[in-house]
Amino acid sequence: MGDIVRIGVLHGDGIGPEIVPAAVEVAAKALQRNDIGVEWIELPFGAAAIDSHGTAAPSETLAALDELDLWVLGPHDSASYPTEFRGQLTPGAVIRKRYNLFANLRPAKALDAARAMAPGIDLLIARENSEGLYADRNMAVGSGEFMPTPDVALAVGVITRAASERIAREAFTWARRRRGKVTIVHKANVLTMTTGLFRDACLDVARDFPDVEVSQEHVDAMAAHLVRRAADFDVVVTENLFGDILSDLAAELAGSLGTAASINCSATKAMAQAAHGAAPDIAGQGSANPIAMISSTAMLLAWQGQRSGDERLAAAAASIDSALARAITAGVATRDLGGTASTATFAQAVLDGL
Repeated sequence: MGDIVRIGVLHGDGIGPEIVPAAVEVAAKALQRNDIGVEWIELPFGAAAIDSHGTAAPSETLAALDELDLWVLGPHDSASYPTEFRGQLTPGAVIRKRYNLFANLRPAKALDAARAMAPGIDLLIARENSEGLYADRNMAVGSGEFMPTPDVALAVGVITRAASERIAREAFTWARRRRGKVTIVHKANVLTMTTGLFRDACLDVARDFPDVEVSQEHVDAMAAHLVRRAADFDVVVTENLFGDILSDLAAELAGSLGTAASINCSATKAMAQAAHGAAPDIAGQGSANPIAMISSTAMLLAWQGQRSGDERLAAAAASIDSALARAITAGVATRDLGGTASTATFAQAVLDGL
């Protein structure tokens, strides 16, 4: 056996304890077949951690993550937490802010042309993940939402040049690995100062990537273009709120939000986190779709492979993607995709494909 990679595991809530183990099992086999050992470090997180530690993101979990570069994070269902926890940062937000995971990378690729509304879609949305209008990301202390009276609610949106340039550089770097095109999405015709600053910062970064083709779209037009001609786009870079909405749209065009992979990363740390939620209505039934979690974990390995230069990690990630495609092509599907496979049955089909 070759080198050992250490990866944290946080199962989360709802369907998390079903889909995260499926992703871990698949990744472990892919790594083994590429002569890489793995140490999985399970850490308390979410509702179970509230029961055992009195908080959804225990200090021992955060201390362990301080020593790790990679982890797999299951979904959280903070809306169902006891009342005293609902006004706090979600546990995912605690982790994202602590490690400054500024980039949310969300691919959308049609895994099954018959189920995809846009069969040719194969794009990556690079979503700025540290600021914008989201109330947990725009103030050093407290929330960016406030109510001067019970009938008036205000929100503060924050766009900075530094954060905009940082996500732009990430997007252009990924475009060089893909098809060499970046689309900058903004709303500078209306939000002139804020998203205008985002657009201009991205265009400034583009000068350092003369080999990458650059275009720009207003966010409303971009939504329409995705529906009509999604296959024309390669890497899409945008601010936080727009990226959240467009990535869900792109995921549905590719087949299902249940297949939507995602990683959140900084320059030095990354976590795999499926784009979907905890789906508490189907938790414990063994019917959850593990594709997004498995694919997110493959992305995590690919990210580490690019960062470290270890081609074995990239090969492990590619083998997972190929095994997923084979299982889907063979007609194995969970209930949300019109099939009858259980979470475990689908995961086994992917393992067999490896």
